Amino acid sequence: MKKDILLRNEAAKALYEKASELPIVDYHCHLSPKEIYEDKEFGTITDIWLGGDHYKWRVMRAFGIPEEFITAKAEKPEDKEKLDREKFRAYAKALEMAAGSPLYVWSHMELSQYFEIEDALTADNADEIFDRANKFIRDTGMSPRKLIVSSNVEIVATTDDPADSLEWHQKIREDASFPVKVAPSFRPDKALSLWADDYPEYIERLGKSAGITIHTLEDLKEVLSARLSFFADMGCGVSDVGIEFFPKKSSEHEAEHAFKKALAGHKVSKANFRNFLFDMYVFLAGEYKKHDITMQLHLNAKRNDSTALYKMLGADVGGDSISSSAPVEDLIAFLDTADQAGKLPKTLVYTNNPDCYEAYTTACTSFRGVHMGAAWWFNDHERGIMELLDRFGENSNIAAFRGMLTDSRSFLSYARHDYFRRIFATWVGAKLEDGTFLSQEAAEKLIRRVYYENAKAMFH
Repeated sequence: MKKDILLRNEAAKALYEKASELPIVDYHCHLSPKEIYEDKEFGTITDIWLGGDHYKWRVMRAFGIPEEFITAKAEKPEDKEKLDREKFRAYAKALEMAAGSPLYVWSHMELSQYFEIEDALTADNADEIFDRANKFIRDTGMSPRKLIVSSNVEIVATTDDPADSLEWHQKIREDASFPVKVAPSFRPDKALSLWADDYPEYIERLGKSAGITIHTLEDLKEVLSARLSFFADMGCGVSDVGIEFFPKKSSEHEAEHAFKKALAGHKVSKANFRNFLFDMYVFLAGEYKKHDITMQLHLNAKRNDSTALYKMLGADVGGDSISSSAPVEDLIAFLDTADQAGKLPKTLVYTNNPDCYEAYTTACTSFRGVHMGAAWWFNDHERGIMELLDRFGENSNIAAFRGMLTDSRSFLSYARHDYFRRIFATWVGAKLEDGTFLSQEAAEKLIRRVYYENAKAMFH
């Protein structure tokens, strides 16, 4: 890739040059701690690129690539490399003309940063690049830890269920040879998903993880509190929740009724579900505040749009979209209720719907320690990032912005931090050059805060 890609003014080039080597704090991702601990060398570039990256799968489906060349598994071990090559060819074919897609830029940044390949990937040279990349993997012994270290990552925050034993995190902590902090994040979605078919079975498993049988809502809260304390002892600095529906203000009595109904295996109405969520969100907010854990709220994602795709492959396979499921009035009601009760922790609010940028930013700025998070999911491209930075800068204080995260299952996604850093340098640099921001020294301090310092401060 061009050295100055996305650095669209001279001031941006100078700002980026001074701070581009700062460490990465990836405070929200979906990497596997087991894979990080085991550190097995990768087989082919297809394993790394297409093994779990639903961003790439969507681009391939949109181009018309058959599913067998996207998510299919080889039936026999000896057939794997052949299928990997065919998948790589298919991705090259889909990517070649994908002008405007952030995947086009990310993919070429990854080829450049991790494989020393500067060629444009096309259908014609796919086999050649596949072979060159695989040779590089073999020659360097490319593995999860090597990719993390070479990316200059200081902290990785994985996403973990409350019932998780965190055994792999413990093993990583005990391994002095690995210099990167791998911390768990508390993600209680399954404990709150009353609509899930296996909810009673999950609650039983969650209770066993804390040695408590869960019969009542109070029992559930006791277990979640105990598990959160365990997570905090393991270095947890952030929590997360990404449930499709947002809470609606209610009474605790309504929440108890909804929980007992779901625990008995009965269907809960959407209204009762949202009532339950409100009570639990406020409770969890207070627990996060006790442990000084930052609460992350991921809002306005419509999950599993295609029933056929969901039945075939399950969740998180590229079948989701943008929604308007969290009205700003409901967000304010939740934040205000927690705040009045003295239970509002440091909070990051993400929206999948860019129409909410301005309303959410102004709502967040009404509460101390609550801020908009990074441009998320369908918005983490240049235009989406720039739009969010504009709204944040206009309605809050850009020095409080927490910077970028990968939100990815791919060990190559750290290139997306560089993508963001270049865009942010351009955003700041433009203001230096047009005279609406006057201090070069302040600009350099701002770059350091947003690239690194604000994210680092979330971990103890």
